[in-house]
Amino acid sequence: MYTEVDEAADISKEKLVADFKVVVADAEALLRATANDAGEKVVAAREKIQSSLVEAKVQLARAEAAIIDKTKQAARATDQYVHDNPWKAVGISACVGLVIGVLIVRR
Repeated sequence: MYTEVDEAADISKEKLVADFKVVVADAEALLRATANDAGEKVVAAREKIQSSLVEAKVQLARAEAAIIDKTKQAARATDQYVHDNPWKAVGISACVGLVIGVLIVRR
């Protein structure tokens, strides 16, 4: 079953993926900015960065796929629980609605 630890890990993975996308975009912008520099060291650095970017994009795709898979598993588990325990699901939903209603009225 899906736990709070799994949820926290998924949130961390999502943030990591988002941060990683920013780094990849910045690296690509740097490569475009140095496209006209023809120095030997610059060319070598550009090639190294490009190969690292390719690997980073592969890892990023894997991480996104893992997050999507985990989210789908959680949705299936929730759906199965609701189908197996419809009255419990209705009761839980009613309680959550009551709590939200009380909080809104207090303001």
